[in-house]
Amino acid sequence: MPNVISHNLNVLGSVLTSTFTGWRGCMVVKPVPQPEKPLILYDMEACPYCRRVREVFSALHLDVEIRPCPKGGSRFRQEAEAKGDKQQFPLLVDENTGTVLYESEDIVEYLFSTYAKRPVPRYYQWKFYQPTLSAVGSGASGLRGLRVTPARIPAQPLHLWSFEGSPYSRLVREKLCEMEIPYTLHNLGKEHWQEIGPAVRRVKPGPYTPAAGGKRDAFFQQHQRVQVPYLEDPNTGEALFESSRILRYLDEQYRL
Repeated sequence: MPNVISHNLNVLGSVLTSTFTGWRGCMVVKPVPQPEKPLILYDMEACPYCRRVREVFSALHLDVEIRPCPKGGSRFRQEAEAKGDKQQFPLLVDENTGTVLYESEDIVEYLFSTYAKRPVPRYYQWKFYQPTLSAVGSGASGLRGLRVTPARIPAQPLHLWSFEGSPYSRLVREKLCEMEIPYTLHNLGKEHWQEIGPAVRRVKPGPYTPAAGGKRDAFFQQHQRVQVPYLEDPNTGEALFESSRILRYLDEQYRL
């Protein structure tokens, strides 16, 4: 169970990770409709190239089924190899179009062209220094989300509401990856500038009101707040806000 000091240090490291990656994956570029069949991403949380793909999922408000593939993992790596003939990550599987893609650059292009119907925005285009900065960002997070931790696999995948640039959400995604726990990643990025800042102290003063009809509005109508991470576990009926509580729950419920 992480104590307060170590948890706060991990949060600080996660803030540095978001800083080194330019805080991409926070603001929504273009919300797109969810496809009929869920997209599947074989993913390693600490991998800089996987991170680049998850940033785009956040930018498009797209949900995705995450199949964690940490180093030393055994639950989804063979499945990924069967889908794409090799254990290389990220690997995107889109059953809506019959597409199986490696290489972050190709996946980013595919997501924007197929679902946003537009070219890749400059902010999300590849730059030669991005892998280095993103690798430094992974180091700032202590390379959490890289190697497997023995854990029980749940009967049903979990559900996590998150967005890529959220430092608190990253801590939960790291844990889920290490434990090889599959989950649906419900991206809940910021829809306009007034939402910049943490849930308890946004840029715009006064009561928070999400954009009407948006994905955040739907979440607000259900929970009376918009805060990530938020985890639901259909196996136990648990529903939790706050990264420290979620991390403690995952350790208690699934760690061997």
